[in-house]
Amino acid sequence: MAKLHFYYSAMNAGKSTVLLQSSYNYQERGMDTLLYTPLIDDRYGAGKITSRIGLEKSAIAFDKDFDIFLSTKKLLTDNQNIKCVLVDEAQFLTKKQVEQLTYICDFLNLPVLTYGIRSDFRAEPFEGSIYLLTWADHLIEIKTICHCGKKATMNMRIDQQGKPMTEGSQVDIGGNDKYIATCRKHFRLQKTGKVMNPAKTEALV
Repeated sequence: MAKLHFYYSAMNAGKSTVLLQSSYNYQERGMDTLLYTPLIDDRYGAGKITSRIGLEKSAIAFDKDFDIFLSTKKLLTDNQNIKCVLVDEAQFLTKKQVEQLTYICDFLNLPVLTYGIRSDFRAEPFEGSIYLLTWADHLIEIKTICHCGKKATMNMRIDQQGKPMTEGSQVDIGGNDKYIATCRKHFRLQKTGKVMNPAKTEALV
């Protein structure tokens, strides 16, 4: 039976790189893949999945009203060699779209690999991530580290001066220029690791 996978991590952990490598692995073996990416993430152009190390591939862009199940079903009818569906920035999926991914697994018998973050810069969960964590068959963590060396699990948003932000809309597309992955402790202390005061840091440990 095909399964739904959720690969999750903090920001800038290499999720898109892993997705593109997974797609390449299928294609290297003569199998086609379907790639989806949210329309809202247009940093490198709509319908593009681009990794920080320069890998890039075209994908189908979706918005909140897009039916991923019907799209996949139609494309599969035209191409029976499609063997896997991959979704980048999966936190932007709606509850209904996560449900559609389960239909792809259960009724089209295609594995679905999704990649995203769990929470925003206020430590609040994204809708897509909530239901992926609930409904996915497999949960896989892609690990990255905080500046202190501990595992990073939080996503701190910073302004142009590199200072932590605590107010703003949930969605603000960006990479290293806007977000820093930190451990929970340094997220709470609002310590970015870029400018540390040794005296204050020692007192807070």
